[in-house]
Amino acid sequence: MAARMPVFETDERAAPRGALPRPVGVGWRERIVGRSPAMERVLELIERVAPLRVPVLIVGETGTGKELVARAIHEASPRARGPFVPVHCAALPEGLLESELFGHTRGSFTGAVATRRGLFEEAAGGTLFLDEISTISPAIQVKLLRVLQDRAVRRVGSNQAIPVDFRLVAATNVELAGEVAAGRFREDLYYRLAVFPIRVPPLRERRSDIPLLARHFLDRFAEENGLEPLEIPPAVLRRMLEYSWPGNVRELENAVERAVVLNAGLRWISFEPPAGNGPAPPAVLERARQERWDLARLEREYILSVLDEVRGHRGRAARILGIDRRTLYRKLKGYLAGG
Repeated sequence: MAARMPVFETDERAAPRGALPRPVGVGWRERIVGRSPAMERVLELIERVAPLRVPVLIVGETGTGKELVARAIHEASPRARGPFVPVHCAALPEGLLESELFGHTRGSFTGAVATRRGLFEEAAGGTLFLDEISTISPAIQVKLLRVLQDRAVRRVGSNQAIPVDFRLVAATNVELAGEVAAGRFREDLYYRLAVFPIRVPPLRERRSDIPLLARHFLDRFAEENGLEPLEIPPAVLRRMLEYSWPGNVRELENAVERAVVLNAGLRWISFEPPAGNGPAPPAVLERARQERWDLARLEREYILSVLDEVRGHRGRAARILGIDRRTLYRKLKGYLAGG
């Protein structure tokens, strides 16, 4: 068997409404990094289910790469030329999520100045990915179940059934069976979604993939920012292998990016496991006073400390910092360039 180049990448860019462009020239295997037995099992399950139309439920902790698995299922399927439409359910309030998913008619609610297609319709011929499915309200659970049963959608404010042709992939970071037992999730919807479950292992269960992932992220950040290739000293790699990585692959990605920022101009990177959830702002301010930082360094260190606190989740970091994600990306790129 040919060697696989694995990597669980994370993508924090805001997705436009509707279809995302299909990557050109790079197969789904080239974007999934992992030679561990646990990841080989995930690859086998992707290949097995991709040709089918059955719903897939991806289960895994935050930061493990569930969206990447969903994209791989789409790209390995006969629907690969169709749209891949991701929806982060927890990021939208109930009313907005309902309108986004099912669409609405003109005048169906305040602000509905025109009829609009929902994301079920946008995903026609392709795949709809519902992330954090456990967070949807009981009312939306009922409507989702009906769409899955009827293969038709009714826009908000309309009783007309519109046939839809889509493949559903859902993801959750909690056990839905437990949510069903607690009365927070419909049992009938759970069985509709969990026809083919795939569990994405946390990084602590696939430690042999850590060197591959770290090397991948290091090369990517160096290439993106025009830097010379950096090395990972054996002692640094040993600390990475010993660390528990509660934030999983996303935390590792953030740690490597931070290391590139802090070691710009050197030939190697360093890594020290964080204590607790990372340095709190008061500790940053105390260091700033003691070491007489200028404002530019204070801003840089505070931004990096917030990223540490949220385990590298850039969307959350941007919200805490009160800036948009593009501004955060721009600042990080400037730090990597030595700015």
